Amino acid sequence: MALGGGFFLTQNKVLPGTYHNFISAARAFVNLSDRGYVGLPIVLDWGVDSEVFAVTQEDLQKDSRKIFGYDYTHDKLKGIRDVFKNAITVYFYKLAVDAVAAQNDFATAKYKGVRGNDITIVIQANVDEPTKFDVKTLLDGVTVDEQVAVTTAADLVANDYVTFKSGATLAVTAGTPLADGSNGTAITGGAHQEALDALEAYGFNTLGCLSSEPTIKSLYVEYTKRIRDQVGGKFQLVGHKLGTTDHEGVIDVQNDAMGDEVFAAVYWATGAQAGVPVNRSNTNKRYDGEFELDMSETKTQQQLIALIKNGKYVFHRVGDEVRVLEDINTFTSFTVDKNENFSMNQVIRVLDQIAIDTAALFNNRYLGKVPNDQDGRISLWNDIGAHRMELQRIRAVQNYNKDELTVEQGNSKKSVVVNEVVIPTVAMSQLYITTVVA
Repeated sequence: MALGGGFFLTQNKVLPGTYHNFISAARAFVNLSDRGYVGLPIVLDWGVDSEVFAVTQEDLQKDSRKIFGYDYTHDKLKGIRDVFKNAITVYFYKLAVDAVAAQNDFATAKYKGVRGNDITIVIQANVDEPTKFDVKTLLDGVTVDEQVAVTTAADLVANDYVTFKSGATLAVTAGTPLADGSNGTAITGGAHQEALDALEAYGFNTLGCLSSEPTIKSLYVEYTKRIRDQVGGKFQLVGHKLGTTDHEGVIDVQNDAMGDEVFAAVYWATGAQAGVPVNRSNTNKRYDGEFELDMSETKTQQQLIALIKNGKYVFHRVGDEVRVLEDINTFTSFTVDKNENFSMNQVIRVLDQIAIDTAALFNNRYLGKVPNDQDGRISLWNDIGAHRMELQRIRAVQNYNKDELTVEQGNSKKSVVVNEVVIPTVAMSQLYITTVVA
């Protein structure tokens, strides 16, 4: 005869038997979210249309031709390589207005853009079965796909570069290029707004603004302020000569880049700011990007002092190297409640890390799951305190006192109020020394 058994909530069972609950031992939450994530609206000759697509360092090295239409070493990918010198994952959005996919009688390019014009379809009679065809897809003269012994176009399978027209009539051709692919007309603010709207659903550490147009730069600045201050998204914008912005979420690169893209230093800076660990600074970091930067505005101490006071992110020459002068943002209107500490990007990284991790902790482990009673609040107190102690262990904060952390019920039965004191740690950047000579 079967006896009672299973889990129990209260001791109200009728049948004899063993009722056994298995409960995980309490473990404090100490997870720190990863850094190295970038959001980047960008003009591309090839790539996913009208949606955000994620690319990792490994993806770029292994599949750059498939993703961006060019080999990893191609000059067209110079800026993207600069981002990935420090970034781990980049969320790209291809900027385009009225772009067109290249095509010919047999196929249409998988993506819109001018790179599709470099694709050629070659059709040959199959050696073993002359009534059938071998169909090759070439990109810049290199075979990227081959389908053997095909009877009709309907038998062809789409590849990473083209979709075939199932109704086409196959005929031997030494090579028929795709044509009329276009990147479209000039990029407008509307295209950038579409990109920002799409990226709002993603989490990243920095957002890059690749534009020299004042109205577009202003769009990015206002978007960043709104998301940080009203929505709670914790990232920093990196742009070039953004004007007077005065906000801890905005990093303004001062140096021009030589060549067509005057804002090209933004590629490297966006990746570097995203990829720096929470307990590190980019002050004095060596620039190893591929663009030549103009140093004419950063040559003298007077220039550098003025730029730092105005919250500019500056590259300057140190011997044969180019380095970041100081890891700062554009916040300059210091007050008693918000002092100069908020102009240091290392401080902002720590505060953003705290905000992101605490939200993840509460949303995943407490929201709608744990009662808002003394035991529940003590558990939350332990988890928050353990997280802050982990930040202290890696020297991102210092002198954290859990006794100053309070977790109390708010004005409603479902709200919790937390108060604490954190002291972010920043890297040394100035040395004052007095030497007494006896």
